[in-house]
Amino acid sequence: MYEAVHAHPDGQSTAARFAATAERYGYDGVVVRADDARPDYERLRDALPVDVVDAAEIVAEDPQHASGAVGNARTKHTVVIVCGGTNALNRFAVEQKRVDILARPFEGPIDAGDGGDGERVNRNGNGDGDVNHVLAKAARDNDVRIEVNLGPVLRERGGHRVRHLTKLRKLKRLLDHYDAPYVVSANPTSHLELRAPRELAAVGEEVGLGREWTREGLDEWRRLVARNREHLSESFIAPGVERGRYEEDD
Repeated sequence: MYEAVHAHPDGQSTAARFAATAERYGYDGVVVRADDARPDYERLRDALPVDVVDAAEIVAEDPQHASGAVGNARTKHTVVIVCGGTNALNRFAVEQKRVDILARPFEGPIDAGDGGDGERVNRNGNGDGDVNHVLAKAARDNDVRIEVNLGPVLRERGGHRVRHLTKLRKLKRLLDHYDAPYVVSANPTSHLELRAPRELAAVGEEVGLGREWTREGLDEWRRLVARNREHLSESFIAPGVERGRYEEDD
Protein backbone atom coordinates (compact mmCIF):
# COMPACT_ATOMS: atom_id res chain seq x y z
CA MET A 1 0.00 0.00 0.00
CA TYR A 2 1.05 3.57 -0.69
CA GLU A 3 0.26 6.91 0.92
CA ALA A 4 0.36 10.24 -0.95
CA VAL A 5 2.18 12.98 0.97
CA HIS A 6 2.90 16.70 0.75
CA ALA A 7 6.69 16.96 1.11
CA HIS A 8 8.81 20.03 1.90
CA PRO A 9 8.56 22.82 0.80
CA ASP A 10 4.90 22.11 0.08
CA GLY A 11 4.71 20.38 3.46
CA GLN A 12 6.70 20.36 6.66
CA SER A 13 8.71 17.11 6.26
CA THR A 14 11.14 16.06 3.56
CA ALA A 15 10.37 13.25 1.15
CA ALA A 16 13.15 11.19 2.78
CA ARG A 17 11.61 11.64 6.24
CA PHE A 18 8.20 10.69 4.91
CA ALA A 19 9.58 7.59 3.21
CA ALA A 20 11.50 6.41 6.27
CA THR A 21 8.44 6.86 8.48
CA ALA A 22 6.16 5.19 5.95
CA GLU A 23 8.44 2.16 5.82
CA ARG A 24 8.19 1.77 9.61
CA TYR A 25 4.41 1.99 9.38
CA GLY A 26 4.23 -0.81 6.84
CA TYR A 27 3.76 1.09 3.57
CA ASP A 28 5.38 -0.12 0.36
CA GLY A 29 5.80 3.39 -0.99
CA VAL A 30 4.94 7.07 -0.87
CA VAL A 31 3.62 9.25 -3.67
CA VAL A 32 5.15 12.72 -3.37
CA ARG A 33 2.59 15.33 -4.38
CA ALA A 34 5.09 17.75 -5.89
CA ASP A 35 4.05 21.37 -6.34
CA ASP A 36 7.29 23.05 -5.33
CA ALA A 37 8.94 19.89 -3.97
CA ARG A 38 11.70 18.44 -6.17
CA PRO A 39 13.39 15.57 -4.31
CA ASP A 40 16.03 13.34 -5.87
CA TYR A 41 13.77 10.37 -6.55
CA GLU A 42 16.45 8.05 -7.90
CA ARG A 43 18.69 8.58 -4.88
CA LEU A 44 15.81 8.06 -2.47
CA ARG A 45 14.75 4.82 -4.17
CA ASP A 46 18.32 3.51 -3.96
CA ALA A 47 18.77 4.56 -0.33
CA LEU A 48 15.42 3.50 1.14
CA PRO A 49 13.52 0.19 1.18
CA VAL A 50 10.29 1.83 -0.02
CA ASP A 51 9.22 3.16 -3.39
CA VAL A 52 9.22 6.96 -3.76
CA VAL A 53 6.97 8.07 -6.60
CA ASP A 54 7.07 11.38 -8.42
CA ALA A 55 3.67 13.01 -8.82
CA ALA A 56 2.50 16.42 -9.98
CA GLU A 57 -0.41 17.95 -8.11
CA ILE A 58 -1.93 20.72 -10.20
CA VAL A 59 -3.30 23.60 -8.13
CA ALA A 60 -5.06 26.14 -10.36
CA GLU A 61 -7.67 28.84 -10.07
CA ASP A 62 -9.80 27.50 -12.90
CA PRO A 63 -9.87 24.83 -15.64
CA GLN A 64 -8.21 27.14 -18.17
CA HIS A 65 -5.11 27.48 -16.00
CA ALA A 66 -5.17 23.78 -15.10
CA SER A 67 -5.32 22.53 -18.70
CA GLY A 68 -1.85 23.61 -19.77
CA ALA A 69 -0.30 22.41 -16.52
CA VAL A 70 -1.82 18.97 -16.95
CA GLY A 71 -0.39 18.59 -20.44
CA ASN A 72 3.05 19.62 -19.25
CA ALA A 73 2.97 17.35 -16.21
CA ARG A 74 1.75 14.29 -18.12
CA THR A 75 5.04 13.94 -19.99
CA LYS A 76 7.22 14.45 -16.91
CA HIS A 77 5.59 12.69 -13.95
CA THR A 78 4.40 9.21 -13.12
CA VAL A 79 1.16 10.40 -11.50
CA VAL A 80 -0.85 13.50 -12.43
CA ILE A 81 -3.24 14.88 -9.82
CA VAL A 82 -5.61 17.81 -10.15
CA CYS A 83 -6.69 19.52 -6.95
CA GLY A 84 -10.42 20.24 -6.98
CA GLY A 85 -12.52 22.20 -4.54
CA THR A 86 -14.84 23.95 -6.97
CA ASN A 87 -17.48 22.45 -9.23
CA ALA A 88 -15.67 23.73 -12.32
CA LEU A 89 -12.32 22.17 -11.36
CA ASN A 90 -13.94 18.93 -10.25
CA ARG A 91 -15.72 18.57 -13.57
CA PHE A 92 -12.60 19.47 -15.55
CA ALA A 93 -10.53 16.82 -13.75
CA VAL A 94 -12.91 13.89 -14.21
CA GLU A 95 -13.40 14.68 -17.90
CA GLN A 96 -9.66 14.52 -18.70
CA LYS A 97 -8.17 11.14 -19.59
CA ARG A 98 -4.75 12.70 -19.01
CA VAL A 99 -5.59 13.12 -15.30
CA ASP A 100 -5.08 10.22 -12.89
CA ILE A 101 -6.71 11.63 -9.75
CA LEU A 102 -9.12 14.34 -8.67
CA ALA A 103 -7.85 15.31 -5.21
CA ARG A 104 -9.85 16.90 -2.41
CA PRO A 105 -13.02 17.60 -4.42
CA PHE A 106 -14.71 19.17 -1.40
CA GLU A 107 -11.85 20.97 0.35
CA GLY A 108 -9.56 22.25 -2.39
CA PRO A 109 -5.87 23.08 -1.82
CA ILE A 110 -4.18 22.87 1.55
CA ASP A 111 -1.28 24.76 3.06
CA ALA A 112 1.03 23.43 5.74
CA GLY A 113 0.96 26.87 7.35
CA ASP A 114 3.89 29.12 8.17
CA GLY A 115 3.51 28.31 11.82
CA GLY A 116 4.05 24.62 11.24
CA ASP A 117 0.65 23.74 12.66
CA GLY A 118 -0.67 22.00 9.56
CA GLU A 119 -3.52 24.45 9.11
CA ARG A 120 -5.64 23.79 6.03
CA VAL A 121 -6.16 26.84 3.86
CA ASN A 122 -8.46 26.77 0.84
CA ARG A 123 -6.82 28.94 -1.81
CA ASN A 124 -9.79 28.65 -4.14
CA GLY A 125 -12.26 30.28 -1.80
CA ASN A 126 -14.97 28.53 0.18
CA GLY A 127 -14.38 24.96 -0.89
CA ASP A 128 -17.86 24.65 -2.37
CA GLY A 129 -17.03 21.76 -4.67
CA ASP A 130 -19.27 18.71 -4.83
CA VAL A 131 -19.39 15.30 -6.51
CA ASN A 132 -22.66 14.16 -8.08
CA HIS A 133 -23.76 11.32 -10.32
CA VAL A 134 -22.62 13.13 -13.47
CA LEU A 135 -19.07 13.50 -12.15
CA ALA A 136 -18.98 9.94 -10.82
CA LYS A 137 -19.94 8.54 -14.23
CA ALA A 138 -17.40 10.77 -15.98
CA ALA A 139 -14.69 9.59 -13.58
CA ARG A 140 -15.56 5.98 -14.37
CA ASP A 141 -15.63 6.53 -18.12
CA ASN A 142 -12.34 8.43 -18.17
CA ASP A 143 -10.60 6.25 -15.55
CA VAL A 144 -10.00 9.19 -13.20
CA ARG A 145 -9.75 8.25 -9.54
CA ILE A 146 -11.56 10.43 -7.02
CA GLU A 147 -9.71 10.93 -3.77
CA VAL A 148 -11.39 10.04 -0.49
CA ASN A 149 -9.65 12.41 1.91
CA LEU A 150 -9.51 11.21 5.51
CA GLY A 151 -7.45 14.22 6.61
CA PRO A 152 -10.34 16.28 8.01
CA VAL A 153 -11.68 13.19 9.81
CA LEU A 154 -8.37 12.86 11.64
CA ARG A 155 -7.49 16.50 12.20
CA GLU A 156 -10.65 18.65 12.23
CA ARG A 157 -13.25 19.08 14.94
CA GLY A 158 -16.84 20.11 15.38
CA GLY A 159 -19.13 21.08 12.56
CA HIS A 160 -16.49 20.99 9.83
CA ARG A 161 -15.65 17.38 10.68
CA VAL A 162 -19.31 16.38 10.79
CA ARG A 163 -20.01 17.99 7.40
CA HIS A 164 -16.98 16.29 5.89
CA LEU A 165 -18.09 12.90 7.16
CA THR A 166 -21.50 13.43 5.56
CA LYS A 167 -19.84 14.25 2.24
CA LEU A 168 -17.56 11.20 2.43
CA ARG A 169 -20.48 8.85 3.00
CA LYS A 170 -22.35 10.36 0.06
CA LEU A 171 -19.20 10.06 -2.07
CA LYS A 172 -18.81 6.38 -1.18
CA ARG A 173 -22.40 5.67 -2.24
CA LEU A 174 -21.79 7.35 -5.59
CA LEU A 175 -18.48 5.57 -6.17
CA ASP A 176 -20.01 2.20 -5.37
CA HIS A 177 -23.17 2.78 -7.40
CA TYR A 178 -21.33 3.87 -10.56
CA ASP A 179 -18.28 1.65 -10.02
CA ALA A 180 -16.02 4.71 -10.21
CA PRO A 181 -12.33 4.35 -9.28
CA TYR A 182 -11.00 5.95 -6.10
CA VAL A 183 -7.97 6.34 -3.87
CA VAL A 184 -7.78 6.96 -0.12
CA SER A 185 -5.34 9.30 1.60
CA ALA A 186 -4.94 11.22 4.83
CA ASN A 187 -3.14 14.03 2.97
CA PRO A 188 -0.28 14.34 5.50
CA THR A 189 1.88 17.47 5.33
CA SER A 190 4.20 16.15 8.06
CA HIS A 191 5.60 12.72 8.85
CA LEU A 192 3.89 13.15 12.23
CA GLU A 193 0.54 13.07 10.43
CA LEU A 194 1.22 9.70 8.81
CA ARG A 195 -1.00 6.87 10.00
CA ALA A 196 -0.41 3.17 9.39
CA PRO A 197 -2.65 1.40 6.87
CA ARG A 198 -4.34 -0.58 9.64
CA GLU A 199 -5.13 2.67 11.48
CA LEU A 200 -6.67 4.30 8.41
CA ALA A 201 -8.63 1.11 7.73
CA ALA A 202 -9.96 1.22 11.30
CA VAL A 203 -10.97 4.86 10.83
CA GLY A 204 -12.71 3.96 7.60
CA GLU A 205 -14.66 1.24 9.35
CA GLU A 206 -15.60 3.54 12.23
CA VAL A 207 -16.98 6.31 10.00
CA GLY A 208 -18.97 4.00 7.75
CA LEU A 209 -16.67 3.56 4.75
CA GLY A 210 -15.65 0.02 5.57
CA ARG A 211 -12.29 -1.46 6.52
CA GLU A 212 -11.62 -3.35 3.29
CA TRP A 213 -13.04 -0.55 1.15
CA THR A 214 -10.55 1.84 2.74
CA ARG A 215 -7.66 -0.59 2.27
CA GLU A 216 -8.58 -0.99 -1.40
CA GLY A 217 -8.35 2.79 -1.80
CA LEU A 218 -4.87 2.83 -0.25
CA ASP A 219 -3.72 -0.01 -2.47
CA GLU A 220 -5.06 1.70 -5.60
CA TRP A 221 -2.10 4.11 -5.46
CA ARG A 222 0.24 1.15 -5.96
CA ARG A 223 -1.78 -0.26 -8.85
CA LEU A 224 -1.93 3.14 -10.52
CA VAL A 225 1.83 3.67 -10.22
CA ALA A 226 2.57 0.24 -11.69
CA ARG A 227 0.23 0.83 -14.62
CA ASN A 228 1.61 4.28 -15.41
CA ARG A 229 5.21 3.11 -15.23
CA GLU A 230 4.39 0.37 -17.68
CA HIS A 231 2.80 2.90 -20.03
CA LEU A 232 5.83 5.17 -19.75
CA SER A 233 8.28 2.39 -20.61
CA GLU A 234 9.87 2.42 -24.05
CA SER A 235 8.50 -1.02 -24.86
CA PHE A 236 4.86 -0.03 -24.33
CA ILE A 237 2.71 0.50 -27.44
CA ALA A 238 -0.83 -0.16 -26.20
CA PRO A 239 -2.46 -2.26 -23.48
CA GLY A 240 -1.37 -5.85 -24.19
CA VAL A 241 1.03 -4.76 -26.96
CA GLU A 242 4.74 -4.16 -26.32
CA ARG A 243 7.92 -3.94 -28.37
CA GLY A 244 10.29 -6.85 -27.97
CA ARG A 245 11.57 -10.14 -29.30
CA TYR A 246 9.20 -13.05 -29.12
CA GLU A 247 9.53 -16.72 -29.91
CA GLU A 248 7.91 -17.83 -33.12
CA ASP A 249 5.44 -20.70 -33.16
CA ASP A 250 6.65 -23.83 -34.92
